[in-house]
Amino acid sequence: MPGRFQQTISRSTSVKGFGLFTNADVCVTFQPAGENHGIVFQRVDLPGQPKIKGCITNIAAEERRTKLLEGSASVEMVEHVLAALAGLRIDNCLIQVDAPELPGCDGSALPYAAALLDGEPVQQAARRKMVVLKENSVLEDEDAVITAGPYFSGLRLSYDLNYGADSVIPAQLADFSIDPVTFASSIAGARTFVLEKEIVYLRSRGYGEKVSTSDLLVYGQDGPVDNELRAHNECARHKLLDCLGDLSLCGCDVQGHIRAFRSGHRHNHQLARLVYDLAQKKTSAVERAA
Repeated sequence: MPGRFQQTISRSTSVKGFGLFTNADVCVTFQPAGENHGIVFQRVDLPGQPKIKGCITNIAAEERRTKLLEGSASVEMVEHVLAALAGLRIDNCLIQVDAPELPGCDGSALPYAAALLDGEPVQQAARRKMVVLKENSVLEDEDAVITAGPYFSGLRLSYDLNYGADSVIPAQLADFSIDPVTFASSIAGARTFVLEKEIVYLRSRGYGEKVSTSDLLVYGQDGPVDNELRAHNECARHKLLDCLGDLSLCGCDVQGHIRAFRSGHRHNHQLARLVYDLAQKKTSAVERAA
């Protein structure tokens, strides 16, 4: 069955803010792009304005976030932007950024989703590639488990968050079939969360100097500090959001059910590579048949 038609945006649109880790002021501008262009970041602040393709082969090791590296140019904290693009099914976009890290905004993908919708998504003539998961696969280590298996239509993501009975973050589950309306209304607004005691460690490393409790969910002993939840399972929804953004690095749509338990970016990257490899095998099979 052929995939849906690809999409881009009709006009440029921007988001401004600062990096949660680098503290640098940054402006991101989304530009329309042609069919099969994919998602490409461009560091307009660097000599030659190098481009970095949003692909799993460009993943660079980094803790707590997703970083892309191509040649000597890198861009990090890309997962929320990628989630907004994937959730709204925008496949072709040039993302111009004037700093090494994308804005943290309010810790969610909502500002990016709003900007992209303001850019007026438009359908293109080419079809979007799709991988259909026909068998169950398991990615597992001592900390987390991700399973990927068949689903009758589209992509379904389930995230089971459980840090144990002693955690100040209660156990919770998020489970959604992904489409643009569901993403915009139920997933995009879920914010990054961190433990209050972790803030001290992060700031000791120079991170988060501009961040306040209004920029993300900071959990103390009695719950979020100086903030209120947007949903009872907001933390699980945010983990699901991260998974969606990281999975999009496989470069195609996915039909299947992804179930994740206590996973993070490292596990999501393994999942994206698994799907990317399946897509490459599928493409090779089509080429051999031709």
